[in-house]
Amino acid sequence: MDNQAIAKVQFLQRQAASLLLYQSVLQTEVGIAFLNLLQTIRYTEADARSCLQAYGNYFRSLAAINQNWEEYLVTQILKDENPFTKQAQQQKFASLPPALVAAVRHDLQALQHLYECSTATLSEWVQCVAHLPVSPVVWYNEQHKIEAIHDLQLAEKLQKLENWAEVAQDLAAYYHKFGTGLFAEFKALRWQSGQFIGIANFDPVKLSELTGYESQKETLLKNTNFLLLGQTALHILLYGSRGSGKSSLVKALLNEYGDRNLRLLEVAKSELKDLPMIVEQLRGAPQKFIIFVDDLSFEEDDDAFKALKVVLEGNLTARSQNVVVYATSNRRHLVREFFTDRPAPRDNDEVHAWDTMQEKLSFSDRFGLTLTFEPADQKTYLKIIRHLADLAGIDILDEDLEYQALQWATRHNGRSGRTAKQFIDFLKADLSIFNSRNHSLTN
Repeated sequence: MDNQAIAKVQFLQRQAASLLLYQSVLQTEVGIAFLNLLQTIRYTEADARSCLQAYGNYFRSLAAINQNWEEYLVTQILKDENPFTKQAQQQKFASLPPALVAAVRHDLQALQHLYECSTATLSEWVQCVAHLPVSPVVWYNEQHKIEAIHDLQLAEKLQKLENWAEVAQDLAAYYHKFGTGLFAEFKALRWQSGQFIGIANFDPVKLSELTGYESQKETLLKNTNFLLLGQTALHILLYGSRGSGKSSLVKALLNEYGDRNLRLLEVAKSELKDLPMIVEQLRGAPQKFIIFVDDLSFEEDDDAFKALKVVLEGNLTARSQNVVVYATSNRRHLVREFFTDRPAPRDNDEVHAWDTMQEKLSFSDRFGLTLTFEPADQKTYLKIIRHLADLAGIDILDEDLEYQALQWATRHNGRSGRTAKQFIDFLKADLSIFNSRNHSLTN
């Protein structure tokens, strides 16, 4: 390499080291591979093996995320979590500390220099250093895959702008509207071992697939729209028989409204003790959150009972307007009660035992709405069957479809939405194999 190229590598390393806020952009596998490649290009020994290995690691890291270097850098900037992005979510740009804005503009200029160091340029440097007859293969993604970006115009502006420092205010507006980090990247998340975990492959169930409980669906949709519009939405308990579609209905909300900044956060019963802390972490985020608790019930003196009670009823802290709890349960009374719990004249241990029992039994009343899902009768079950069969493109006589569906319900789990879905999935696969065999035989 000539002195000019070496000086360029040194300059890029200084730019990377000078970042004040956006350091984490280069702390991923791709960023580390990029920095390591610059280092090996600068200090390559005679055999150049370390340089070739570093280029291979860099190429593989880009291939793993299916992005080129430029797309990766833009994606990371738009979802990075740092003091500027966090404050920009809460305040208008004009209210941000001047030093913070100055640091952002400095970082954006530094990152722009790194952006302009394309993979093709790195490949040419590796060819020169390693004395290769041809340059190494360059990773290039024709699909231009920009991940987790809600405003593609801003992404394109970053890619074309001559001076990235000028986009600081647009970036602040983006963070204020869409947020950062996991909440910007994932629509579905779960709380696990004290942290948020993004769910990449979320259940694709849609509202259009669910039928049979129209009034319950309408109420749930109306309340969710209140949440999305910034109005006071109520916590909801979906209570009813197993397999009636309670959980599917909540999941389908995300597929319906995910593009309107709705997020679904799954919290297991074992993690409910963390619920007040979770709500505080969600407070002030630009997204709207449904905390989803599936199959809810409590034992006596359960810490989860107390934590959920605080969130439902509130405490000295004002309620967060961007969070609601949607819970499903097969039990109308969420706290288990035994006959021995009921107060009797002989009870001398507690003066107000009856009050204690009533507190347990009325816990479900602390939800603003309770939607009841009664067991499906034959008419409702067959309605669900016909609806799912139409969506699946199953073309058989109605009489045959209904007869087989009723036989399936008798032999399996009874009439319910879940049973109907299982039957249709089985029937669709069975018909597909049958038709394939007939096609093979005729040919």
